[in-house]
Amino acid sequence: MNKQTLITELQSYGLKLIDPDLGASGRRGGAGPSDHKAVTIDGTTVMVPIFNSPAAQSPYSVKLNSVKLTESIAEMTLERQGEPIAPIQFPQQPQFYSLTTTDGIPYWKIALLHSRDVLATTVLQTCMRYGDAATSCQFCAIGQSLEAGRTIARKTPAQLAEVAEAAVRLDGVKQMVMTTGTPNTSDRGAAYLTECAKAIKAKVDLPIQAQCEPPDDFAWFERMRSAGVENLGMHLEAADPEIRARIMPGKASVPLSYYFDAFESAVQVFGWGQVSTYLLAGLGDSLETLLEMCDRLIQIGVYPFVVPFVPITGTPLANHPAPKTEFMFTLYERVGKMLKQSGLRSAEMKAGCAKCGACSALSTFEA
Repeated sequence: MNKQTLITELQSYGLKLIDPDLGASGRRGGAGPSDHKAVTIDGTTVMVPIFNSPAAQSPYSVKLNSVKLTESIAEMTLERQGEPIAPIQFPQQPQFYSLTTTDGIPYWKIALLHSRDVLATTVLQTCMRYGDAATSCQFCAIGQSLEAGRTIARKTPAQLAEVAEAAVRLDGVKQMVMTTGTPNTSDRGAAYLTECAKAIKAKVDLPIQAQCEPPDDFAWFERMRSAGVENLGMHLEAADPEIRARIMPGKASVPLSYYFDAFESAVQVFGWGQVSTYLLAGLGDSLETLLEMCDRLIQIGVYPFVVPFVPITGTPLANHPAPKTEFMFTLYERVGKMLKQSGLRSAEMKAGCAKCGACSALSTFEA
């Protein structure tokens, strides 16, 4: 089985952990790649679902071989229906997790390590849309980690700068992703992201991607860039307006036309290929709809980061099926060709989820 197929299957099916202790450092709830764990296969680190319902039925499991006590890391074999596939590793817990901020907050409540070298944080862990079923995104778990005490509601710029500096110094972090719940302000979080980026850049030279909904005033793009944000993410999640209205009624109140106005304005500020959007394949969009959307985005210099939808425990879509591997493989192949023809490359991004690529197999199809 080649690496493209293996990663595509793992991210659709998930990984069943026979020994629950192996999932101790995985991530439950929150924003971003929730119910996931970082797994390294043949030198490539990917985020794989382990805590959700599909993972419990996955044909993939892990066999624990032995323990290297000197490194405190397990030797493991990935198996598919009991047959050995490849040796795998789980990245070690980063050193910065053991520290606390000057005001007494554990660093891991401020920001987390994603994949091997990406520092990720949700600067505002609350969202104006989350608490009301009439407006909330049905796939979102942003409130779960806050309710469980695994994070704090608002990370201050000073806290973020302190943690970022330590993550670079102690663990070799290469880039940072800052997302936010949507506040009830017209800038949609852009103002606070700007403030946070400025503080981080004053402390450490670390490439930053910021993620938010399109603000009311596109002048915020220049303000974010001037503060040190190199890459911007504004996430569509779904392409079909009817699916958007059903799955994310609050976000869908912002029309696609406004997103595309924002995309075009942002590309002028951040540059061709330095603006991206998430598309969650498996929410109901057809293959043709997703391909048309990806083509439209690529034509204006926006990278469509296609990711398999992962049902998250405790959300309204917890039992929604993950996309079929065949669907994802075809989608990746077609979008990969578009990216190659356009010259857009995830590796040429300065920062961001698409540059990391751990939540999708798309980057392996770019060549």
